[in-house]
Amino acid sequence: MFTNKLVIVTGAAQGIGKSIAEHFVKEGANVIALDIQEVSIEGVEYKECDVGNFQQVQKVMQQLHAEHGAIHVLINNAGISEFKSIWEVEEEDWNRVLDTNLKSVFICSREAARFMTDDIRSIVNMASTRAFMSEPHTELYSASKGGIYALTHSLAASLSEKDIRVNSIAPGWIHTGDAADLREIDHQQHWSGRAGNTSDIARACLFLSNPQNSFITAECLTIDGGMTRKMIYEH
Repeated sequence: MFTNKLVIVTGAAQGIGKSIAEHFVKEGANVIALDIQEVSIEGVEYKECDVGNFQQVQKVMQQLHAEHGAIHVLINNAGISEFKSIWEVEEEDWNRVLDTNLKSVFICSREAARFMTDDIRSIVNMASTRAFMSEPHTELYSASKGGIYALTHSLAASLSEKDIRVNSIAPGWIHTGDAADLREIDHQQHWSGRAGNTSDIARACLFLSNPQNSFITAECLTIDGGMTRKMIYEH
């Protein structure tokens, strides 16, 4: 399905982004990783890029088109999570998180869309269950992820004229470290009986990017083991 197709993954140096890149490589895709950290994944080409910077994104997308031709899939995964007391947030904190998490989705999507001219045309954005539920002092991260949720259906509307599908994923607890560090309660509090792992999100990206699923657009797929549907009382 993805053999020799050009797939761009932002924030692929580690965690979910790394797993996404690896899964697309296994499917035969030509994967390009955009990150400010060097990406070392077999079969993945790395391009240094601050995805929250309009000029850098425009330049790298034009370069990739010149080198590889049409862009087929864009996975907007780049993001940072910073949790700070609402009383301590500075303007630079706000700008850093919103630029990295939200502005990057807009500019990367727009510039990649210019070169999506082939049979597969898919954009997948990484939102979060924190777009729908919160803990105290998560304003920066929640605002950015809620923005991605809304931006996804807006982009889907605008880019439909180019036959580009735009969807998002809202991960819940996705453990990116050593699975042995998790406690039994960490798993059992999920209806699924386990915490999530990066492959859960990577497989969803493959699913949403598959042209056989072309009737799915402007949607947000929540992958959280049922946690956002769980009614919790303290007894």
